[in-house]
Amino acid sequence: MKGNLIIISSLSGGGKGTLIKEVLKIVPNIGYSISFTTRKMRGGEENGRDYFFVSYKEFENLIKRGEFLEFAEVHDNFYGTSIKRVKAETDLGRDIILEIDVQGAANVRRQIPEAVSIFILPPSFEVLNRRLTARATEKPADLLVRLRNSFGEVNRFTEFEYVVINDDVSKATAGLQTIILAERLKRIRQTEAIRGILDSFDVSILKTLGE
Repeated sequence: MKGNLIIISSLSGGGKGTLIKEVLKIVPNIGYSISFTTRKMRGGEENGRDYFFVSYKEFENLIKRGEFLEFAEVHDNFYGTSIKRVKAETDLGRDIILEIDVQGAANVRRQIPEAVSIFILPPSFEVLNRRLTARATEKPADLLVRLRNSFGEVNRFTEFEYVVINDDVSKATAGLQTIILAERLKRIRQTEAIRGILDSFDVSILKTLGE
């Protein structure tokens, strides 16, 4: 059985990164797709753990070689998802999380309609503004761009199957965990296991019942 491809998107500052880290600690048999990006590394980030940080030229070469499942320009930087990483994980039966923006999510859903899609909403614009400001990783002009873009991005929650409101990290993490585990229990995801159970109900057994 192949693993699920789980798309998690949000506004910048919506808290998806924090929630994903928590989910990876508590949900078994799940991985994380590390994206490639041309943006600058932030304090506390590590190349190969948070992102693969590459130059614009390197990113262009990856596009030419067909290395990406999807890629998009977001806030003046490029982000891309490795198709090899996703395929390797799901072929092994492991779920894999894609932490991508709404543009990338739309691109993936067009190619893989069965992907599970989840949108993380902040409880309010005020909270979003406070989180982005407290992060102190952008210049004022860049912060303003992210806040302005949030007005267009927030309405795209309707494109996703699930919505989790991130007003409390523990509750939001529990919500994400519930979605991921419930998706594994769908009938179509358990075809092989069900077939094995049904095979055990062999008609010949009926003859031995009551003997």
